[in-house]
Amino acid sequence: MTSHTPETLSVYLQQMETLLNLPLPPERHDAVLLQLQRIAEMAQPLMDYPLEMHEEIAGVYQL
Repeated sequence: MTSHTPETLSVYLQQMETLLNLPLPPERHDAVLLQLQRIAEMAQPLMDYPLEMHEEIAGVYQL
């Protein structure tokens, strides 16, 4: 189980701001961080679902 703490999500967001050269004002940074925390909470049950080693991956479609 992965744990996305507010600190790790904040570091991730700061890195993405730097990588994309898209600095956010503090109030927008906080709003995006809150949304990332909500997304991580919603995704956790799916991430915790055990998969067997023989599960096939989804197909990859290319144009």
